[in-house]
Amino acid sequence: MAPKKPSCLHSLLLPLLTLLLPQADTRSFVVDRDHDRFLLDGAPFRYVSGSLHYFRVPRVLWADRLLKMRWSGLNTIQFYVPWNYHEPQPGVYNFNGSRDLIAFLNEAALANLLVILRPGPYICAEWEMGGLPSWLLRKPEIHLRTSDPADNMTKIFTLLRKYEPHGPLVNSEYYTGWLDYWGQNHSTQSVSAVTKGLENMLELGASVNMYMFHGGTNFGYWNGADKKGRFLPITTSYDYDAPISEAGDPTPKLFALRNVISKFQEVPLGPLPPPSPKMMLGPLTLHLVGHLLAFLDLLCPHGPINSILPMTFEAVKQDHGFMLYRTYLTHTIFEPTPFWVPNNGVHDRAYVMVDGVFQGVLERNMRDKLFLMGKLGSKLDILLENMGRLSFGSNSSDFKGLLEPPILGHTILTQWMMFPLKIDNLVKWWFPLQLLKRPHPQAPSGPTFYSKTFPIVGSVGDTFLYLPGWTKGQVWINGFNLGRYWTTQGPQQTLYVPRFLLFPKGALNKITLLELENVPLQPQVQFLDKPILNSTLHGLRIDSLSADTLSASEPMELSGH
Repeated sequence: MAPKKPSCLHSLLLPLLTLLLPQADTRSFVVDRDHDRFLLDGAPFRYVSGSLHYFRVPRVLWADRLLKMRWSGLNTIQFYVPWNYHEPQPGVYNFNGSRDLIAFLNEAALANLLVILRPGPYICAEWEMGGLPSWLLRKPEIHLRTSDPADNMTKIFTLLRKYEPHGPLVNSEYYTGWLDYWGQNHSTQSVSAVTKGLENMLELGASVNMYMFHGGTNFGYWNGADKKGRFLPITTSYDYDAPISEAGDPTPKLFALRNVISKFQEVPLGPLPPPSPKMMLGPLTLHLVGHLLAFLDLLCPHGPINSILPMTFEAVKQDHGFMLYRTYLTHTIFEPTPFWVPNNGVHDRAYVMVDGVFQGVLERNMRDKLFLMGKLGSKLDILLENMGRLSFGSNSSDFKGLLEPPILGHTILTQWMMFPLKIDNLVKWWFPLQLLKRPHPQAPSGPTFYSKTFPIVGSVGDTFLYLPGWTKGQVWINGFNLGRYWTTQGPQQTLYVPRFLLFPKGALNKITLLELENVPLQPQVQFLDKPILNSTLHGLRIDSLSADTLSASEPMELSGH
């Protein structure tokens, strides 16, 4: 473990970046306000840039994506540095593997791309907690992203122009598409609209950054969320309808933008690297491994934390994923009795079980009540899923878990055990041993593991995992956490599987699913050669919204970056 240091990346980034500037004394970048332009090494310069997030793209694919961006005519890339990606615990830093910032900057230099670096500490970017580390919330009274309430933007810009009456025109975030929320339609932006806007700005002599030029993927638990009337988690795919697709393939939008850029500056000659080879496989029938509760000793090897009232994820230092809450009924409930959590206190989804039998779901802003029965001493288990912390807005301290004690009838439930679950460790280290023989539920429902080993006979290619009939859960390929699926909500129906995650001919691959609700009659999956990102099965579920949430006719506000 690294020694304690100030909880900020700036102290790390500055010395790191200086290593990349051995010729800094021979280079110059100047804002020429007298002529409303930039000067690079003394010559007039205009940047045409695109956003790419290294933390959404596996390291082995960085060079490919950067080469395609340079071929498109860009001379610059812009990207964030998420604090929580590099300081997962206070004073513990990680700049290895796909977190190797210096390696990414070197790849950009090799692709002959300049860099606009945005180190945060807050980035938004539809990323978990906007890039702020969740361990900040271990101080329950903390106030995040506060500002002087007397701020007035008109006065600020007036003050700016007092000191800077001139300067180059810049659009730092020109949107090529938009993000997706679970349960809403896939966002798109037409090629004609994007190219027309870019051409107009370039004709004015402006510098432009296109957000996003390649979106990538929210692997694992890294997606963020918005709160626009209700809680809106971001999908696993961050395709963004960008010029380079989630799988790294050029789209018609890319070629159209390249044509526009070529009118104003030289673009690299030569053919664009072709799309990556794609692969189809299946259907594969998955086998039942067992109910999540059957593996509780391995999922939480140190045992539970006991408390009279339920504790949040942050209070027990559970940053992502899942936590199980357990208590026992103190009297028999003969009739179906309301079970609920006051003050919208489920953050974010609760999978409720009585004596191991799945009862249903409580969901933040959406489903606020179940009806339960049980005997004296019956075991009440609530699996809580963190769906991603809010990434946009001021002072959004998005605590996870049960924020209030649940109520059954008129009884406040107390005497809780909290099990912080290390599901990724179970999938990566224990399941491959195949030594786990646990009792199978008679009628599997609720949080249940499924898996399948399979060979690849032909050549390995990029592919897209399709889960028809499944409900909602998490999926791993050879121990790598691909992210969340939510087939019944959409719009995303497939998960991007980069080919480097798959073992070639002669080795067995393993897929593992944690299905949280209901399994199809045929527990099958397929690997497709094209993504399905635009299928919303039943819209916004307006019929299940609580009275205090967004009405069907109320317009959605936009997120920010």
